[in-house]
Amino acid sequence: MTVNLQNALLIHNPNAGNGGNGRRRLLDQARRILSAGGIEAELIETRGPGDAIDMARRATVEGRQLVIACGGDGTLNEVVNGLAGAQNGHRVPLALLPGGTANILAKELGLPWNIPGAAKKLLHGEIKEIALGLATPLLEQEKKRYFLSVAGAGPDGMIVYAIDLDLKAKVGILAYWWQGAREVFRYKFPCFRVVTGDQKLDATLVVVGRTKHYGGPFKITTAADLYEDQFEVMALTTQSGFRYLSYLPSLWFEKLRGTDGVHFWKAESIICEPLDSNPVYAQIDGEPLARLPIEFKIVPRALKLLVPQNGVAQKLHGNA
Repeated sequence: MTVNLQNALLIHNPNAGNGGNGRRRLLDQARRILSAGGIEAELIETRGPGDAIDMARRATVEGRQLVIACGGDGTLNEVVNGLAGAQNGHRVPLALLPGGTANILAKELGLPWNIPGAAKKLLHGEIKEIALGLATPLLEQEKKRYFLSVAGAGPDGMIVYAIDLDLKAKVGILAYWWQGAREVFRYKFPCFRVVTGDQKLDATLVVVGRTKHYGGPFKITTAADLYEDQFEVMALTTQSGFRYLSYLPSLWFEKLRGTDGVHFWKAESIICEPLDSNPVYAQIDGEPLARLPIEFKIVPRALKLLVPQNGVAQKLHGNA
């Protein structure tokens, strides 16, 4: 049993990943598994955007010992912002039961997508303190948001802004592929400036990774480490949509490093700023954020995370 985590709140987004009644039955199984291990998890469901932030924030006030998120990366991002943004000093650990489209963190931690199976792994987990990314739109600082896995600016930000939410609800991650194919032929790939300390680079895409996984089957920032206080940053400099398409085989086979026009580096903070009036959009954990300029920075020890034993083992043995 995971010690001192008996009083838990399970925040479920029933609209993520076409969950519905089928997922509720799986959650009932998961709750019974957790209860047998000493964790009593009260189930509460979101009804709309922002609900999970408020629910997670209330959990810190109510003295909960654990918050479990079941949903996609967007739901998880809301829960993270509710927990990390709490002002009362009570830091509640976060756990995950995967239930969305991409489930980047589940892949990173080696959690099975089977909800009852993931619950069994959580019973034998360990609490780790990790850093979060904080994305701050410099002209709209009230929109700043924490992110757990990955952020980006450029075409991936535009894809997130333009995606058809009804199509996403029907076909899941294929909606991102469809929108990405459309953007290749109509997006203008405007350059923007990426500033890291005294280093500057003009790029058309930046991926700011806390995790190795990016989305779908892809890994981009493969030297990122959830347990380090750094990002790995990847930037592309080409303005050619066809050149972007030419990178797909290298991306599929994880061979982007060393490819012409592809840049990788580690950083604790970067600023992305526009070079002209062309709007460039950013996303965090697959959710729209704002237009540039935006600062991405590391916030050390911002979150307590319940990690399954194999997730800890991956860190100790340096496995990707």
